[in-house]
Amino acid sequence: MTQHTFDAARIAELDRAVRVAARTLARAGLAHAYGHCSARLDADRFLVCAARPMGLLGVGEAGTVVPIDGPLPDGVLGEVRLHQQIYRRRADVGAVARTMPAKTMSLSTLRRTPRALHGPGTYFAPGVPLWDDPQLIRSDAQAAAVIDTMGGNAAVVMRGNGAVVAADTLEAMVALTWYLEDAARVELDVLALEATTPAAVLDPDECRARATRSGRIIERMWEYLSAGDPELTLDSADSSASALSSR
Repeated sequence: MTQHTFDAARIAELDRAVRVAARTLARAGLAHAYGHCSARLDADRFLVCAARPMGLLGVGEAGTVVPIDGPLPDGVLGEVRLHQQIYRRRADVGAVARTMPAKTMSLSTLRRTPRALHGPGTYFAPGVPLWDDPQLIRSDAQAAAVIDTMGGNAAVVMRGNGAVVAADTLEAMVALTWYLEDAARVELDVLALEATTPAAVLDPDECRARATRSGRIIERMWEYLSAGDPELTLDSADSSASALSSR
C-alpha cells in the first residue's frame, strides 16, 4: 500500500461532496434508514458517509476514510465491503451507493430487474444483473460474490435487498441510481399489460445510441435532485457574500 500524506483539505472537500450526495439520494426516496454512499479518495482509499440514515446527515458530519484493501475501520457498516470490492476491481469507478429504491426492490422479488424500455433503462444494457439472495452482505466472501455478479455493469440488484450503483463521479452515481428506479417503475407499469401487448424493448444498437452523456444529461439530473441541499445553499450564500464584499 502507498504511504499517503494526510491532506485534510482534500478529505474535507470530498467528505462534504459525499454528504450532499447522501442527502440527495434520501430526498429522492432512493434510501431510507438504510443505505450508504462513498467516493474514491485515491488508489488505496475511499471515503464513506457516516453510519446513519443518509437523509439525516448534518452539515459537517464527518464520514470515514476506508482502505480499499484491509479490514473495515471501527464504526463502518458491514456492507461497505461492497464498496471495497468495487473500488478494488474497477479503476473507472469514483463513487458507489448502496440504496433501497422501492420499485427496484418490488421488482426484484419477482426475480426480475428492469429492461431497457425507455431512456434511463439503456444505461444498464444489456440488463441489470440480479444477485438472487435476500440476505444482508456481512462477509468479504458475500461481497465478492455480489460484485462478481455485477461485473462491469453500472448496477447490481439484490433480491429483496436493494441495489448497488457505481459510476465515475458522485453526480453520475446519483443520476444512475435515479435512472435505475425509474426503469423499475416503467417495468412494473407495463408488466400487467404484457399478456396482450408485449413491451417494446430497445435493442443493443438503440441502447448504445440512447445511453449518452451529451447535453448535460447527468449534470441536469444532479442539479434537479440536489437543489436545496443545505451545504449547496451555503455555497450560494458564501458566493453572494463574497461578491457583495468585493464591490
